[in-house]
Amino acid sequence: MRQETDLIAVAERPSSSAPTAPGGRTLAESAYMRLRDDIITVKLQPGDPLDEKQLSRDLDVGLTPVRDALKRLRHERLAVIYPRRGTFVAEINISDERWLTEVRTDLEGLAAALAAERATDEECAELKRMAEAMEDAVEVSRDYIAQDTEIHRAIYRAAHNPYLEATLTQYSNLAMRIWHYGVARARPHTPRSCAQDDVVEAICARQPGAARKAAQAHLLGFSASVRSML
Repeated sequence: MRQETDLIAVAERPSSSAPTAPGGRTLAESAYMRLRDDIITVKLQPGDPLDEKQLSRDLDVGLTPVRDALKRLRHERLAVIYPRRGTFVAEINISDERWLTEVRTDLEGLAAALAAERATDEECAELKRMAEAMEDAVEVSRDYIAQDTEIHRAIYRAAHNPYLEATLTQYSNLAMRIWHYGVARARPHTPRSCAQDDVVEAICARQPGAARKAAQAHLLGFSASVRSML
């Protein structure tokens, strides 16, 4: 199974004529992913300006890929445009975390249930490896959130429903951004981790009902932990 190392969204397949960056992605896709990850991990802070010319220099791409990336980020509510002022990183509203959790709870459960029915043996092996890598974590950190996100993404892929994967990826990106924001401001009193061992175990045991319940419990527990430090 192909290993994804960043917080990846459902990637667009580059056309044969589109300029590509290393790795085979289009320049627009590469620019989008770098900006998206910097916004999610709050390296780019809420309210920071996203100047097209400066980003073109920083990312070493032309203006067209930057504009395409910004358009996609605005569509995903990670950036916002103000007439006559420009484009900025979207502000963070803590109340959004609760609303996102309300939407995600049933969808995360559905993804886990479908993964229990549809995941390949290779996908189950990868999920187990990822879950084991998190066993020693005792608190939520930036690295922990990144690892947890990778497991969520792997479950979305294992559900083998592209519409569900795309929807959950967008919602997850917004939620992870709030969680990174909270962790950055809560140190040294970060909450204890909420592992996904039960979710992965149920998926790989081919138990859709148990996988659904475990995924929902994980999300609600993690959400409560993060809100407690906000």
